[in-house]
Amino acid sequence: MLSLHTNSAALSAQNSISKTQQSLSTSMTRLSTGYRINSAMDDAAGLQIATRLKAQTSGMAMAMRNTQNATSMIQTADGALGETVNILVRMKDLSTQAADGSATDKDKTAMQAEFDTLTAELSNIVGNTSFGGAKLMTKKATGTEQSTAVTVAGAAVATAATKATALSTANAAYTAAVAANTTSTPATVSALALAQTALDTAKADDAAAKLAVTTTASYSAAAAASSVDGKFGAGLSFQIGASTTETMGLDLSGQLVTMHSALSSATAEYNSFGAPIAGGGAELTTAGSASSTIDKLQAAIDAVGSVRSALGAAGNRLDHVATNLANVSTNTAGATGRIMDTDFATESSNMTASQMLLQAGTAMLKQSNSMSSMVMSLLQ
Repeated sequence: MLSLHTNSAALSAQNSISKTQQSLSTSMTRLSTGYRINSAMDDAAGLQIATRLKAQTSGMAMAMRNTQNATSMIQTADGALGETVNILVRMKDLSTQAADGSATDKDKTAMQAEFDTLTAELSNIVGNTSFGGAKLMTKKATGTEQSTAVTVAGAAVATAATKATALSTANAAYTAAVAANTTSTPATVSALALAQTALDTAKADDAAAKLAVTTTASYSAAAAASSVDGKFGAGLSFQIGASTTETMGLDLSGQLVTMHSALSSATAEYNSFGAPIAGGGAELTTAGSASSTIDKLQAAIDAVGSVRSALGAAGNRLDHVATNLANVSTNTAGATGRIMDTDFATESSNMTASQMLLQAGTAMLKQSNSMSSMVMSLLQ
């Protein structure tokens, strides 16, 4: 119907152009952002699913970092215990050598000196190995150990005072002997030599006593500061997934207690809080003790091996956890992409079609607007 008031063709063209413009805008938005879903109106259900998948993927990425940190911590402890085993093997060799009848007292004294040095490093490794600033295997000092440390430190101070007095006396005697040796008679020369020997001995004793004061003070301070167990002293829970239930437990507390006990039994100078004590032990110099020390050290090696075995098993599981997380994360990210990402081939085709429809609609709108002029031809 020809009408001046209502141009149905123009209205239809305008409506078509509006829809085409909306479709073109959607295609251009998707192509510019790379996402098929840019608002909830694009695909409400798809957006909800993709959001859950993205949250899961992000959680798994953090869980993967957790497993890597946990693995590094376990490897740190295992490496330290590996060196501990090397030390214990050397100590066992020394005990075996000292137990042989061919070893002289001087030989045993030299072996004991090395044994004590190895014990100090054993305490240092077990007591001070840390990860991220937190000690791993240390065992807090008991009240008895703390009071013993204070007693030892006090005894060292008292001994140092005695040695200082002895040094002063020896120095005075040497000065007097020098003054008396003006004529260099056999008696004064002999007295001077004796005074010199006594002075040298007093100086050595005084130096050793001062060193003992410093060492025992450090030992006492370390014992006082050792108020908590290391991280492996209690059960640990590793977060290995994106949900609450995905955890992995590791409890080495029992094995560590056994290990510390075995080490303390094997060498009396060992402590679990990492400070060497002044003086030395007598495991290799006391008659018959070297032989029994062999078995004690073997028990300590076995105890350390038990802890390392548990650490290795946990580390292997974490490796599998990390591999599985990587696989699940990859597949989940792929699923999210299939929902959220733009199919550029499809959208490019849609955009081209919309552009052509927009041009055609615009041309038809121009034609429909000219239909009103046909009314005038009927009125002439």
